[in-house]
Amino acid sequence: MIDVSRRSLLKGAAALAAAAASPVSLAQARIQLIYSDTIPEQDRRAKLLVQEFGPSLGPEFELKAYWSASLFKQGTELLAMQRGNLDMGNLSVPDFQRQIPAWGIVGAPYIFRDIEHMQKVFASDVGAQLFKMSEEQLGIKVLSVNYIGMRHVNLKPKKKVMTPADLAGIRLRMPAGEGWQFVGTALGANPTPIAYTEVYTALQTGAIDAQDNPLPNDKDMKFYEVTTQIVLTGHMVNFNLLSIRKSKWDTLTPVQKARMQKAADAFAAGVTAASKKEEEDLIAFFKAQGLDVYTPNVKAFRDYALDVTKKSKYIGEWTPGMLDRINAL
Repeated sequence: MIDVSRRSLLKGAAALAAAAASPVSLAQARIQLIYSDTIPEQDRRAKLLVQEFGPSLGPEFELKAYWSASLFKQGTELLAMQRGNLDMGNLSVPDFQRQIPAWGIVGAPYIFRDIEHMQKVFASDVGAQLFKMSEEQLGIKVLSVNYIGMRHVNLKPKKKVMTPADLAGIRLRMPAGEGWQFVGTALGANPTPIAYTEVYTALQTGAIDAQDNPLPNDKDMKFYEVTTQIVLTGHMVNFNLLSIRKSKWDTLTPVQKARMQKAADAFAAGVTAASKKEEEDLIAFFKAQGLDVYTPNVKAFRDYALDVTKKSKYIGEWTPGMLDRINAL
């Protein structure tokens, strides 16, 4: 009897040990990463993040992603990260610019000639300087820069737009934030702040006349259903900055950091390649949907935007000599 009882106790102990090592218990010990974004779940970036970035981190990580600004509103993600309420986000330049005005230089219209120029800048000492500012002043580490397309103007009215003067009085939706609003002004339009998730309805109801986004975004959000034309201004080489709060980053081991950095680089390469491929195909798609797609006088737009920028307060907020370093690359 005693032996039987002892065997039963041993079996019970073994069962408890097995339960403790069960997937449920292991899941509780995993490193949780809370991620928030304004894009919908079907966006190419969302798919790459969930299907490739997350799994590449390894089994000890659990990535919990929230889409369509369901967790935090657009423009509030960086603050949420600083407060410790959010671990990761795919941020934009104005998010950084609000607290570090010098960051605004890489968000100014026509500052980059093309995608290759943008990539060279962030791979140079200019990028290193900006990333250092972010870590030291914001507590945010930028993991990678992912190209999401050239920003163009997408309008509801059929008015032909060839120069900035043709956008006078046009209510152009721009994301909230002073830096974004300035971009709209630098195009000659009347910038109006509206959340990304509300743009379709605003166009549909006539609350705004136009919006600007890369072509893949226009397709994903179905803006082509409520607009008549796309003017290929190419005023911004648009990109996001996959970022993590530094306090979270600092808790990781060197091996985990290396794995996350590798996954972030792969994510940026995947998003960039997908965006470039979609851009090549989408002009034909939008034309097939009945939209008028054409190239305006880009030189007139560029000259106007750069002139407005030079006369603005922003030029004085940039790091001395950085513009020359950018232009020299």
